[in-house]
Amino acid sequence: MEKGMIIVLNGVSSSGKSTLAKEITKLLPDFFAFSVDDYDLVIEKMEDREHERLIPIETEYFYYKNVAMFSDRGVNLILDQILHDPITLQNFYETLKSCPILLVGVHCPVEELKKREVLRGDRRIGQAISQLSFVHKQEIYDIEVNTYANSMMECAKEIVDCLKSDTPLIGFEKSLEQFESLRSSIK
Repeated sequence: MEKGMIIVLNGVSSSGKSTLAKEITKLLPDFFAFSVDDYDLVIEKMEDREHERLIPIETEYFYYKNVAMFSDRGVNLILDQILHDPITLQNFYETLKSCPILLVGVHCPVEELKKREVLRGDRRIGQAISQLSFVHKQEIYDIEVNTYANSMMECAKEIVDCLKSDTPLIGFEKSLEQFESLRSSIK
């Protein structure tokens, strides 16, 4: 069985990843959006956060294992997530290294991120700006889109065109090499 393709949308909070994932599914109906935020709701229901009875393993560990299981069964996914710390990066690269991946950088200017945070009303103000200090610092993308300069549909079309082109998808592989190189230099 052929593995399912994974489109990874990586960007800070409020950059437009969730909306972009929905637009992509309009163009690629055999793909399913799978957000780490939605997956965190599953974990949250299992935990008793009020009494600090928490699962002692990061959500992303389980999320990426689920992503790999879907891909192994031929299911195409669009991930809406943030590669935000060394543990998340390690889980991401180690778990998905045998999966076909289109790595997408989702960008948006700082002023627009601030506006979107206020409009959303469900995020801590300043969260997106604080994430800029670590998101997009080491990833090598197959394609990068700007959800402010272009409409969501234009960004979705760019991503789909990249996926359908003959250009080899090497962003994940190159990012993994860079991650492993950084890890070995720290040891």
